[in-house]
Amino acid sequence: MGGQGVERREILRYIGIAAVASSFPGFSQWVFACPQDHPQSSSHVAAGSYKPLFFSPQQYQMVEHLAEMIIPEDETPGAKQAGVAEFIDFMVANRVPVSTSRDIRSTDDAIAAGNEAQNRFLAGLDWMNARSHSEFKRDFMDCTPEQQNSLLDELAYKAKFTPTTESGRVFFQMMRDYTVVGYYTTKIGLESLGYPGLRTVWPSMPGCPHPDDPEHAHLRKPASSDSSTKTNRN
Repeated sequence: MGGQGVERREILRYIGIAAVASSFPGFSQWVFACPQDHPQSSSHVAAGSYKPLFFSPQQYQMVEHLAEMIIPEDETPGAKQAGVAEFIDFMVANRVPVSTSRDIRSTDDAIAAGNEAQNRFLAGLDWMNARSHSEFKRDFMDCTPEQQNSLLDELAYKAKFTPTTESGRVFFQMMRDYTVVGYYTTKIGLESLGYPGLRTVWPSMPGCPHPDDPEHAHLRKPASSDSSTKTNRN
């Protein structure tokens, strides 16, 4: 849907954002942050092995599904295979803003933007379910593929915008930004661009520091300064 038409200059900006995020504790534990050459290991986290750090399991499943709708699998792997939902969950849990209207000039500004992203994600997922109930009398994940596509079309394409979908459009844009950043900073995403650095940089990257956990199923939970954030999200 939205991710495939992104211009290369935007992707370079996203790569810069991910490079900054890579300094955060825990980032190097992601499967796509290490050389993807674990013996007998796939290039993405095995289904069901990843434990969300911020989202509830149901919310994480919805984020993963929305990301795959934005960058679906076709002749190249999609967002799900690239582990984009894991990227989004980690970034949101650690309050790393990807898409924000704030003028970030200090650490406090960045943290405030990260807190805002957490709130916007939770409110956006709730909005999607409320819209689904309004249109189809069921949660978004319980809708048919045709119904889900019609809901996202209202948010993705200007010709279908209506005054009642403004909040949803803001959420979709943020979801799209996080998805594109996550996808095009993985080996899968860079390969889809024919990124030349893969021939020189990726093969020489240091080995993964945790070979005993090749699927990275035991990520450390980030410290939270606001313990109420997670308990109030449902």
